[in-house]
Amino acid sequence: MKAFVTYLFWPNPSAPSYENPKVILLFLICGALIVGSFAVKRWRKRLTNAVTKRLTKSYSPAMLWFGIVGAFLLVCRVEGISYLSMRLWWGLWFLGAIAFATLQWKLFRSRHYEIIPQARSQEDAKEKYLPKKKKR
Repeated sequence: MKAFVTYLFWPNPSAPSYENPKVILLFLICGALIVGSFAVKRWRKRLTNAVTKRLTKSYSPAMLWFGIVGAFLLVCRVEGISYLSMRLWWGLWFLGAIAFATLQWKLFRSRHYEIIPQARSQEDAKEKYLPKKKKR
């Protein structure tokens, strides 16, 4: 347990280079989050369902911030900046992203609905109770 805590809280872990495949993959993920935030913003503008539009309001800003913070943490790690390159921050970033995605998924599943248009019959429902014209 002590080794794991030391692993997480070590203030200056060894710094990988920018050519490292893990670094490139993380940059691609952070870039995809940033670009995805703009795509989600455009997608939301085209929505017609007000409920879906309201429930997806927080997706774009959250994706943008997770992408920016992830890229910042990655640059700090590669450049070897003490305390900002700790593995703990990556763990918190990842747990925050998972918690946000889980919360949004549960909220979407519980609160999303579609308004189904009701088919109206040609006859008025009150018509059968109203008095009829007298036949002469």
